[in-house]
Amino acid sequence: MVLDLDETLVHSSFKPVENPDITLNVDIEGQLCTIYVLVRPFVSEFMKRMAPIYELVIFTASLGKYAVPLVEQLDPDNFCAYKLFREHCTFYNNSFVKDLTRLGRPMTDIIILDNSPVAYLFQPENAMPAVSWYEDRSDEELLRVATLLERMAQEDDVRKVIRTIIVNNKIEPRQEQLYLSSTAAQQANSGSSRPHRRDKSHRVDKRGNTNAL
Repeated sequence: MVLDLDETLVHSSFKPVENPDITLNVDIEGQLCTIYVLVRPFVSEFMKRMAPIYELVIFTASLGKYAVPLVEQLDPDNFCAYKLFREHCTFYNNSFVKDLTRLGRPMTDIIILDNSPVAYLFQPENAMPAVSWYEDRSDEELLRVATLLERMAQEDDVRKVIRTIIVNNKIEPRQEQLYLSSTAAQQANSGSSRPHRRDKSHRVDKRGNTNAL
């Protein structure tokens, strides 16, 4: 499970905001800058639900000098033990693309949660598009996505589900409900309601190195 940061889990600004959840002091080109961060509702709950069934990797196009201290506060329990930054992206057509093949994992198992279609340009069939978030404290998008991802953890190939429920880079509500209903029925028939734990036998090491890095 690959997680983006900005506008997916958090929104950051150089301008002061009311009641920031996190404040960072980051050296940018020799100048100490204060960054004000708002955290999307239910981030902690989302990570707690995903960690038992997915290997969690933060993959951001931002610089490590900003992302590392942010993730330390965003994820104090270290559910996301692996972090990848701008230097791990592929620069393509003036954009930073997250090439998921560099993770060294079966593509049947990889899901990226990201608000930017450019980020997953190379592997859109592995993408769970996130609605961009800026400041709405009533947002429940992560709870919605968590329910889908728990069900998808039981699939042999997550891409088959993504092709069905994602239309024009959005979760299609009718297909979403059809999928959730069908998997609920399958669980009832099998007598199991516990999400399957996806294989974690091949891991990214904690320095962010992967098979291809």
